[in-house]
Amino acid sequence: MENTFNCLIDSFIDQQVGIADHFLSESLAADLKKNLISLYSNKMLLSAGTGNDKIIRHNSEVRGDRIYWLDRDHDTPCENAFFILMDNFVKHLNETCYTGITGYEFHYTLYEKGSFYKKHLDQFKNNDSRKYSMIIYLNSDWVFADGGELCIHHDDHLQNISPQNRKGVFFKSNEIMHEVLLTHQPRMSITGWLKI
Repeated sequence: MENTFNCLIDSFIDQQVGIADHFLSESLAADLKKNLISLYSNKMLLSAGTGNDKIIRHNSEVRGDRIYWLDRDHDTPCENAFFILMDNFVKHLNETCYTGITGYEFHYTLYEKGSFYKKHLDQFKNNDSRKYSMIIYLNSDWVFADGGELCIHHDDHLQNISPQNRKGVFFKSNEIMHEVLLTHQPRMSITGWLKI
């Protein structure tokens, strides 16, 4: 995994947005997707809002995804395997880049057909603990016509990233404005933040 971790970090250093096409193994991606679909079928995913526990708003004109938080207390094999992967990535990141990350939080994300998330930053105004954002996609056989790109707003250009299966994306939570473009198919991922 060290090569994959370095690919993500090196592309982040070069372009402000790190991308690794195969951050997840095929088997782990499949198991996480299966779990996400099961949770969705059982109506366990909740409508996502903007803000945090103190200030939270729900507005489908801004954000239309549904989420379910990952938690070690679930004791789900695929989630546990994901946490081990993230523990290893954080350890590697801290050892090679001295980032001082001490924790993280992740949730499943599902955008139903016709949904999107308008341009935003990932850091709260009243809490700056989120330092890096990470998204790992769970979309098999995704094609350009399906839409749902992650659109990164750089100072001088836009960068559209297709949400293809197993791809990991990594960027600074307080610096990179981004949005999720209209999706024409159900769009699945694990989304989260590395924190200090």
